[in-house]
Amino acid sequence: MIVDPVTLIVALITISTPVLLAALGELVVEKSGVLNLGVEGMMIMGAVCGFVTANEVHGYATLHEIVWLDRLAPTLAFLAGMAGAAVLSLIFAFLTQFLMSNQVATGLALTLFGLGLAALIGVGYEGQPIPEVAKPLPAALREIPVVGPILFSHDFVTYLAIFAVFAIWYVLRHTRIGLVLRAVGESHDAAHALGYKVVRIRVVAILFGGAMAGLGGAFLSVVYVENWVQGMTAGAGWIALALVVFAAWKPGRVLFGAWLFGGIAALQLRLQAAEVGVPVALLDASPYLVTIIVLVVMSSNRARAALNAPAALGKTFHASG
Repeated sequence: MIVDPVTLIVALITISTPVLLAALGELVVEKSGVLNLGVEGMMIMGAVCGFVTANEVHGYATLHEIVWLDRLAPTLAFLAGMAGAAVLSLIFAFLTQFLMSNQVATGLALTLFGLGLAALIGVGYEGQPIPEVAKPLPAALREIPVVGPILFSHDFVTYLAIFAVFAIWYVLRHTRIGLVLRAVGESHDAAHALGYKVVRIRVVAILFGGAMAGLGGAFLSVVYVENWVQGMTAGAGWIALALVVFAAWKPGRVLFGAWLFGGIAALQLRLQAAEVGVPVALLDASPYLVTIIVLVVMSSNRARAALNAPAALGKTFHASG
């Protein structure tokens, strides 16, 4: 069976979107000097909040025959996913920035808490109906051979994710907001001495990272899978964390890394469908194995990795006055 390259590219863009969104959010968080390992928990919280909202709004709109509300359901689902994950990230922000708890331990606890809470919220929602997410571009564009499916057949969130790559790059490199954020991440003591509110800046960055992870999770349940399944993120949050390191904290490289992961994942699904003579377990593990190999290669030069990492990453800030 020959794999169609067009459908493969379309699939890799779709599969990579949740990881891309979460990784971009974590990149901003780490640029502020905070290491949040709770991305997996925030993504699963975004997935369940988004799906539950889509299902409830769809059910209410169908019962009362409110067409416009049913069309609005996916948008409300994405917003709910962002809000749910942002609230979870606020817990992390409070514990690490005000109570000064260890960031690594708190992030791991956040993942466990998010997975458990999402499983509780999602009870009874498996297999429930949700409305289809509409495509923003005209059907005529989507029907153009080769170019149409690749460029014009995606939903709004996919385009938003790609736009976010360039927007975050521009903000970090060419705006005062980005300069202040990077300054806090490089030396929080120096930034504090200059009068910047280090804790406030980091809390905002953490909330942004949580919202982006939640949007990625909502995309996973509402667009990609169109269902709620317990543990459906399946390590996507950890891949997002790895991509930030792989990308050397640069948004453009995050996009490349996400597409690499998405391409391997899409290819292994098609190889499974073709029933190739490779164990299914190995095919399932292949995206993660490739990610590990790439990380090992990228991390082989420790001096370069240390140079690119924010100097204050993971360090607790103690205000002196």
